[in-house]
Amino acid sequence: MRALVTGGGRGIGAGIARALAGDGWDVVVAARSRGQVEAVADEIGGEWLEMDVADHGSVERAMAEAGQVDLLVANAGISEGLDSPPSWTLDPRDWWHIYEVNVLGVHLCCRAVIPSMLERDRGRIIITGSGAAYLPGGDSTAYSPSKAAVCRYVEMLANELAGRIPVFLFSPGLVRTDLNAGALPDDAPWTPPELAPELVRKLATGRYDLLVGRYLHAEHDDLDDLIGRIDEVRERDLNAIRLRR
Repeated sequence: MRALVTGGGRGIGAGIARALAGDGWDVVVAARSRGQVEAVADEIGGEWLEMDVADHGSVERAMAEAGQVDLLVANAGISEGLDSPPSWTLDPRDWWHIYEVNVLGVHLCCRAVIPSMLERDRGRIIITGSGAAYLPGGDSTAYSPSKAAVCRYVEMLANELAGRIPVFLFSPGLVRTDLNAGALPDDAPWTPPELAPELVRKLATGRYDLLVGRYLHAEHDDLDDLIGRIDEVRERDLNAIRLRR
């Protein structure tokens, strides 16, 4: 079975690539940074690809080279950065590029693998979300809204592909990465970095397909518990981002 992990050259993506390889997957590690993905691929005995998820041509070329993908982990993402100036002073192209990577990039990767998955009647898609999609506070006008869009995108895609391709959304939690290094103190409630890869590894097994489209948190959600309460999850619409009145 073949898995492709975008944003796999470092941080959460690299951890996911290692976990899947340890579970017997043939892993293709993809990102813009050739040196990083090559190093991870060498470490796990996998393959690597240079790919810019925001570029349609780059995605098409990379996916063609990757071959038949049984598991897509759409993990690539960027943010404004810690020292970003007020949003209204940013070059609109820089502001929009965050949406291009975080939202369009997810869609381009999904649309590249879905036809083959449907044809072979086999495949799964796992997409990295964020608590920034719904948590109060903050002042990001690009990263947080883009992740909110991703959450809704996953739910709709899961509905569209119901009964054919399972589509999952997960939040890795507050993992210390290059995106947030220095933003919070050392004693912040950091999420252990191994939890997100373990969650993805479990979702890839097929045992948790009843949880498609739900918001799954690497630290706060027990997949076995949710599966055991699946009727309640559906009836009460749990693990979903909703307006409550």
